[in-house]
Amino acid sequence: MRVAIALFTRDLRVHDNPVLHAACHAATQVVPLFVLDTAILTGGSMSANRAAFLAEALADLDTQLRDRQGCLVVRSGSVVKEVERIVADLGVTEVHLAADASGYSHRREQALRARLAGQGCQLRVHANTITIVEPGAITPSGGGVHFAVFTPYYRRWAAADTRSPLTSPGRITMPPVASEPLPSPEEMCSGQPSPHLPRGGETVGRHILRDWLAGPIHRYEHAHDDLAADGTSRLSPYLHFGCVSPTEALRVADRSTAGGEAFSRQLAWRDFHHQVLAARPDTTTADYHTRHDRWRRDDAAARAWRNGRTGYPIVDAGMRQLHAEGWMHNRARLITASFLTKTLYLDWRIGAQHFLDLLVDADVANNQLNWQWVAGTGTDSRPNRILNPLRQAERYDASGDYVRRYLPELQDIPGPAVHQPWKLDPRHRARLDYPDPIIDLRDGADYFRTARDNTSNVARVVPGGEQ
Repeated sequence: MRVAIALFTRDLRVHDNPVLHAACHAATQVVPLFVLDTAILTGGSMSANRAAFLAEALADLDTQLRDRQGCLVVRSGSVVKEVERIVADLGVTEVHLAADASGYSHRREQALRARLAGQGCQLRVHANTITIVEPGAITPSGGGVHFAVFTPYYRRWAAADTRSPLTSPGRITMPPVASEPLPSPEEMCSGQPSPHLPRGGETVGRHILRDWLAGPIHRYEHAHDDLAADGTSRLSPYLHFGCVSPTEALRVADRSTAGGEAFSRQLAWRDFHHQVLAARPDTTTADYHTRHDRWRRDDAAARAWRNGRTGYPIVDAGMRQLHAEGWMHNRARLITASFLTKTLYLDWRIGAQHFLDLLVDADVANNQLNWQWVAGTGTDSRPNRILNPLRQAERYDASGDYVRRYLPELQDIPGPAVHQPWKLDPRHRARLDYPDPIIDLRDGADYFRTARDNTSNVARVVPGGEQ
């Protein structure tokens, strides 16, 4: 009797899961395994928000497996050691695992391969589980191991052959194997999660995907930047944890429509960043393109930014949404990141870490490389791009509804006036529990010369250039 392990990592689903599908076809008995990795739990990469989402995702995965006469086996400790123990106890012949792009996942894969070989067990790593097009599957025609610019990558990505979605197993036969209880969020990370987190798990994720495809996706091309309309899919947490398959999401979206095409570009951006990280694992902390920036140090400004107290409502609304939901609208991510790096001229790593601390969907590929894109150290072909928060508010929250949703202290200010509360009558302003702007915005100044010459703790940097 052949026994295989399906080792779940960031693929917490039973539908369209190459790891689970292959394990069920390779063996008569399967151990669906998730290891609470000590290296991750103690290494600073877990957060209260992601722990809460992960706990629900694991519970839902266990339910899905029980519906198929199986269950999720949970172990804690070193992934390699826990897998080794089960292999030795049950005579496992194959371990199946999803390919991933991070340096840590590569080290984990290498360690598993080396240790399992000594036990006569094969490690089978499955591409196109976490991404649609695997890193390295398409490369620039002029040479190089990865694309550094998105547009040519997208052209090749859109034309690439992709696998068909896989069916979920009808029945899972398991050998007798011990399991720890499903973890609670508190066991994985201390701290209070945000009050309005999305619910975790494949069941919720697939429901959101179905609802998204039934209507909102058709408005996506025009609504995705409208902050008040909230016209995005909100699938990013489910894609990050693998509760929803990106391959299935692409296949069921109608790319012949404008909305479906715009949605597919967002999925392509996700793959693009994974292929950059796979080629340049150092970009989690190091500049992809160094601009020799001498970032300012201003703890008070950084604290105001984190707390949503900069005095610019469109920035502060985004930061308050992050605290409340563990999620932020994509346009707000761009605005808040540009404000930190281009207006305050503070190191992108400060912002990236704060997002990692709170975002449910944060992973090192998309979080770090999106931050670098905005900061001008990444793959943006226009590294001097600056997003003026007032212009952004005018374009993407013209009515001010997004700001009023997340800044209740400003909810009585009607219309677009909410974006510039410093212009209100002084008596009205005095009644607001809201700060004055921490920095002036003056059009036409030589921002980069001023900022690079300013290495003191003075907060009044004068930005120029805008979008």
